[in-house]
Amino acid sequence: MTEKTPTPPNRQDPHLDPADDTAEPAFDWMKPAGTGAGTAAKAQGTTPAGHTSPVPGTDAGKGQPAASAGIPASRAGSAVSQAGTPVSQAGSRADRKAAESAVEPAAEPQGRGTHFREPLPTSALQVRPPQDEVERRNAERELANNTKPVLPRVMQVLLAVFYPLVLLVLAVRAVASPLFLWVEYNRPGFPGDGYGFSADDRMTYGSYAVDYLSNWSGPRYLGELVNRSGDALFQEGEVSHMADVKLVILSTFGGGALLILLGIIAIIYLRRRSTGGVRRGLFAGSVATLVIILGLGTLAALGWQQFFTEFHRIFFANGTWTFALDDTLIRLFPGQFWVDSGIVIGALVLIASVATLILTWPTRKRRGLARKTNDKDTDAQDASATDSDAGTTDLPDAAQRRTRGNSATV
Repeated sequence: MTEKTPTPPNRQDPHLDPADDTAEPAFDWMKPAGTGAGTAAKAQGTTPAGHTSPVPGTDAGKGQPAASAGIPASRAGSAVSQAGTPVSQAGSRADRKAAESAVEPAAEPQGRGTHFREPLPTSALQVRPPQDEVERRNAERELANNTKPVLPRVMQVLLAVFYPLVLLVLAVRAVASPLFLWVEYNRPGFPGDGYGFSADDRMTYGSYAVDYLSNWSGPRYLGELVNRSGDALFQEGEVSHMADVKLVILSTFGGGALLILLGIIAIIYLRRRSTGGVRRGLFAGSVATLVIILGLGTLAALGWQQFFTEFHRIFFANGTWTFALDDTLIRLFPGQFWVDSGIVIGALVLIASVATLILTWPTRKRRGLARKTNDKDTDAQDASATDSDAGTTDLPDAAQRRTRGNSATV
């Protein structure tokens, strides 16, 4: 064809309207059309972009492919509704953009060309609990903070009860020893034996009696002892009474060891769970010990003989603990020995309880330290609970913006 060739009568004029410019690449028409768009267009008898479909047997449909409209398959697919009905496009690019943005992503078919949006892991933090739920949690937290646990109080009471008993057992153990026996026999003013025992005889025979109270030997340990003349040192009644005393002493020592173990457990628990609990328990125990020891000391000072008699009636049967003045037990352990034993036991318990009272006295400094520690623990619990209730509302603004941006782009 040359410049002088006449124009064919059926030639269409070029479309020069700039408003319909799709800004598509020049050779985009060579790409295969989308399956969904082409199928939907063929089913309705129209092509995307509003052109009529070629009719077989006409000149307009000869040699023209079905997807040569020049519109990408992605746009063509978005122009088709969920029911498969084609949506006519506007004449300008702005109209087409508005029509595409009006189509909701949820309305798109769950097929090819759609995107599945998975919620972010932090999307739950963007939802704040209801106000009534927040108020309920705050009320429960306030009640828990104001209500003191029961077990620490029980441990404090047990520690206060065990303390005087443990001190008494330890004082008795200190007296029932050869050391105290030697101090008594050698101290000035201690009465001598009118029947011939020297200080060395008393120390030797008395050590057998004291050792028998703390060992696991039977009555033969004392029953087979003889004096210098070859006679039995202890009579049958004396051996029987010493066996009863041994049972009481061993039971007391065993109970004291158990109380010491339980007291150590209570101290360990209170040190971990209750600030100042050990101090309060020992302070209460020392006060109770002072009251008990002062009461018993007053009764003993007012009538020692009556006090000594009633004490024996509690642990021994009547008639099993009275002996003659020439019996070995009376010669080794006269009345003055028991008076001195009572004074030493009371003094040891009194000194220990007073020292404990001074060391555990609730001074202003100690109360302040305990209060500060409790306040810090309470503040830490409140802060952690408030952060958990608030969700992302307590996060920094940058973090919130970052979370919202991620949820919008994914």
